[in-house]
Amino acid sequence: MAYVSQDMKAKLAPTIKAVLKKYKMKGTISVRSHSTLVVTVREGVIDFGNDYIQVNPYWIHEHYEGKAKKFLTELLEAMKGPDFFDHSDAMTDYFHRAHYIDIKIGAYDRSYIHNGLKEAA
Repeated sequence: MAYVSQDMKAKLAPTIKAVLKKYKMKGTISVRSHSTLVVTVREGVIDFGNDYIQVNPYWIHEHYEGKAKKFLTELLEAMKGPDFFDHSDAMTDYFHRAHYIDIKIGAYDRSYIHNGLKEAA
């Protein structure tokens, strides 16, 4: 059963914040329904092309390229952490994983702010 607590979030937060800082991004970390670790990227130098995106963590390599792909890949690994596991088997309707991951670029009520000027620095 997927489970993530506030303590687990606190343990993963320094690594997640380091990835955000490395790519000059600003975001928030939260837990939803005790099963999903959520990172909402609010502002940054990477152009994602939209104001609000729900990132599919299974398709990062196919849907993004360049700096956006590198950032999202590193962020995903930081969100998984060292104790992450996924023994799920959709064919037999068996789902067993450490926790679910949700990456959002912006939010439905607050758009992502692209600061392209800082990217050149």
